[in-house]
Amino acid sequence: MEAEQDAIIAALISVVDGIAATFGPVCEVVLHDYRRPENSVVAIAGAVTGRHVGGAMSEIGMRMVARGDEAADELNYVTRTEAGKLVKSSTMLLRDSSGAVFGALCVNVDVTAASEVHALLGALAGTGAAPEEAPVTTFGDDIDSVVDVMLDAHRHQSWALLDRAGRLDLFRSLDERGVFAVRRAIEQVAGRLGISRASAYSYLSQSRKQANTGGHS
Repeated sequence: MEAEQDAIIAALISVVDGIAATFGPVCEVVLHDYRRPENSVVAIAGAVTGRHVGGAMSEIGMRMVARGDEAADELNYVTRTEAGKLVKSSTMLLRDSSGAVFGALCVNVDVTAASEVHALLGALAGTGAAPEEAPVTTFGDDIDSVVDVMLDAHRHQSWALLDRAGRLDLFRSLDERGVFAVRRAIEQVAGRLGISRASAYSYLSQSRKQANTGGHS
């Protein structure tokens, strides 16, 4: 299947440039190979998120990896970059003939200016409602920085103040978001939490066992 997957990715590289050229400078198209999450970007056209070939997947990609073959396309969702850009995106999964997910074609459109114009016209007409705040998504070439941001977002209390249930919930939440699909992530998480690697592996194992059995601590 690896040869088939390689062929699909190779065939889509020219598609990346074509889509981006069609929609112009507000559009970015990214081709991901999920088999190498730390360097998943194999082709990119446009500069909406500032990533480059050889860069890492985003939080969204990590979530897809965590879901495995059960993952589904996510279309027309809106997020905000750390720099404040409002981005409308679609993530379309790549599957081989067996149905296995191995990558994604992602289209990101910078709709910041369009959103501002829409808000201005609504205000002038007196019909504008406050738009729902889009969640911030971390895009970066460095997978460690993406993992760090995700870990920070899920640390509402000091590790020392969390009970066993809270610690398992933290590891389960990180696992569901694909953090542990990344090589060296367990060491990174252990270091940030101030615990040993063995303890981190133990909590991850317990959280997975609890999720599989539907049990609660």
